[in-house]
Amino acid sequence: MNPDAQHLWRAPRWALAILLAVLSMLGPFSIDTYIPAFSGIAQALGASPVEMQQTLSAYLFGFAFMNLFHGALADSFGRRPVVLGGIALFTLASAGCALSQNIGHLVLFRALQGLSTGAGVVVSRAVIRDMFAPSEAQRVMSQVTIYFGIAPAIAPIVGGWLFVHLGWHSVFWFLTGVGVLLWSANFRLLPETLHPSQRQPFQVRHLLAGYWQLGSSPRFLLLALASGVPFNGMFLYVLSAPAFLGQHLGLAPTHFFWFFLLTISGIMSGAWLSGRLAGKIAPKRQIRHGFVIMLGISVLNLLANFLFEARAEWALLPIAIFAFGWALMVPVVTLLVLDLYPERRGMASSLQAFIGSTANGVVAGVVAPLVMSSTRHLALASLLMMSVGLLAWTWLHRQWPEIGRHPHRAD
Repeated sequence: MNPDAQHLWRAPRWALAILLAVLSMLGPFSIDTYIPAFSGIAQALGASPVEMQQTLSAYLFGFAFMNLFHGALADSFGRRPVVLGGIALFTLASAGCALSQNIGHLVLFRALQGLSTGAGVVVSRAVIRDMFAPSEAQRVMSQVTIYFGIAPAIAPIVGGWLFVHLGWHSVFWFLTGVGVLLWSANFRLLPETLHPSQRQPFQVRHLLAGYWQLGSSPRFLLLALASGVPFNGMFLYVLSAPAFLGQHLGLAPTHFFWFFLLTISGIMSGAWLSGRLAGKIAPKRQIRHGFVIMLGISVLNLLANFLFEARAEWALLPIAIFAFGWALMVPVVTLLVLDLYPERRGMASSLQAFIGSTANGVVAGVVAPLVMSSTRHLALASLLMMSVGLLAWTWLHRQWPEIGRHPHRAD
């Protein structure tokens, strides 16, 4: 924690949480906003469904790759330069998407968007731990998750409206405008939270030593898997939304918002409860509660899809409950990751995001196209994604039972 934290931000805590949440929202917002325009973009550019899927995979793999470096850069040069540079590149890449004349150009600029948006996600986590002690950091992390949940709910609505009324180019011009506003807000408001005494030298040897320290740590890897992979249990449905909602459940595009509304309600309520529990119960208990909820609803969802024909009246609810369980536990796991190596919080946040976003990219590029043809396959894949995180946490808990045992820990 920055020893001068109390002097860096004098406005209410929720105001900083909103600023950091908007930074974190940029990534999912740039994914979900253009999904309703898939068909229009494909028709305008003469792209096949596989080529359109590549625009999503390019973004996610670019996001995953650059996440390896955002945190290391932020540990060396400070939080502000990395955030402002990332937003600037995102803004230019969004304009490039809007001006794309063929699918190759769009894939390229989507990859550049992915390379840049991770800065907000990675650095915002480090900023929270720079500014707040553990229990307070959990509350702020939960607030960020609540606000973060708004993005996937409103992005498809905004993107759909823009596409219908102004064409697919307007979706990316809108993202360009968001980038300009976000850069201006952070330039004026975001403080530099990395204390000069905590800066790490930007040397190849030092960076490689840091990556080796984290990458060879079983505790770190298991925590990163426990937090990053289960997200795909619900993200799989987001990626498969056109097939899942339109083909299998028979919903019109104007009714897709119900899926996003229920899922994001689950995220926001789970994050709210996580913040309320901060400092009151042991982190490991809270994590266990989240996994029990996700496991139980995943099994019920799988059974229901095998026993009954999927219908919108019940098929959306399990995903919302799953999202609740994920949001209940993920702020706690994220803080455990950041506190393993306090001197390398930026790098730890980077590698955690890299593991999670790599899993997202694999699901988007490989798993989703294989399973979106059947609600049974979707339910089974969702259960398997969650099970990877559950096994990682169970292994970690047995090998290092002291992790997450106490509600409070000294900085």
